[in-house]
Amino acid sequence: MKAIVYSETGGTDVLRLVEREPAEPGPGEVRVRVAVSGVNPTDWKSRRGATAAAPTGEVVPNQDGAGTVEGLAVGDRVWVYMAAQGRPTGTAQESTVLPAERVLPLPDGVGFDVGASLGVPAITAHRALTVAEDGPRRLAPGALAGRTVLVAGGAGAVGHAALQLARWAGATTIATVSGPAKAELARAAGAHHVVNYREADAAEQVRRLAPDGVDQVVELALGANLELDLSVVRPRASIAVYANDGGVPVQLDVRRTMVLNTRFQSILMYTMGQENLDAAAQDVTAALRDGVLPVGEEHGLPLTRFPLERTADAHDAVEAGAVGKVLIDVAGGDGATGA
Repeated sequence: MKAIVYSETGGTDVLRLVEREPAEPGPGEVRVRVAVSGVNPTDWKSRRGATAAAPTGEVVPNQDGAGTVEGLAVGDRVWVYMAAQGRPTGTAQESTVLPAERVLPLPDGVGFDVGASLGVPAITAHRALTVAEDGPRRLAPGALAGRTVLVAGGAGAVGHAALQLARWAGATTIATVSGPAKAELARAAGAHHVVNYREADAAEQVRRLAPDGVDQVVELALGANLELDLSVVRPRASIAVYANDGGVPVQLDVRRTMVLNTRFQSILMYTMGQENLDAAAQDVTAALRDGVLPVGEEHGLPLTRFPLERTADAHDAVEAGAVGKVLIDVAGGDGATGA
């Protein structure tokens, strides 16, 4: 089978296409024939050595993907997550082996493109929406009814998932974006309201939409957005932080956050614990059955595609900040339909 591997950390020049034998699953493992592999920032960061130890052998990159089960239950369509976490066998190959708990059923009618776009973004978004002090720990229709969720970066992959899941769960959704093009994507993703955070009265706009304050914030750039967040949250609100894009240092006014009883929750799926991972995976699969989390520009998440042999270009695209989701077509078949 074909696989993309690297044996040392570095730029995309360390990636190479090889032929190798498919791995055999051990106890509690499943082998999946990969149709589509999803690329996330964590993948290029691991390859560069920023978020993972130097490899001791050949490593196959990419955490997310979708395909069909091989071996037992042959032909079952599935989506997978954390394929490369703690193991050298990611989804940038024609066949991958991973723990059974990281393999979820892909409902009928849901294509491989959707399945490969879940994983890191959807699980991160689920966690961000379930850490509020007085909010739900699981998502389902009505779970967030009566709550207002502010999603920073509504045109990104995590933002897309957060808007979709929050709206499915009954929340009023507000997205912040940097301009008109991304505003259209956020609306397509499910934002009830969109605010350009670059406008001087952005906080006032949010306050007009949520006079009592925002209940929950899904934040990707805490340093840059902290002032806006604290200006619009209600007492006991949660600010769930999954990144600090732009690298602006965070300077916290402790008394101000104490007065508001603001809860800050940092999120990284690799350390959130199996119980939270299982809850997210189950709820995301339930949302899929309800037709939630579609992909494509018309749904607010444009797709950029590459063949397996151009995995380096796919990594470069994500590192350069490609809008939407970058996918790698690994096997034959129509990724959009899962045929």
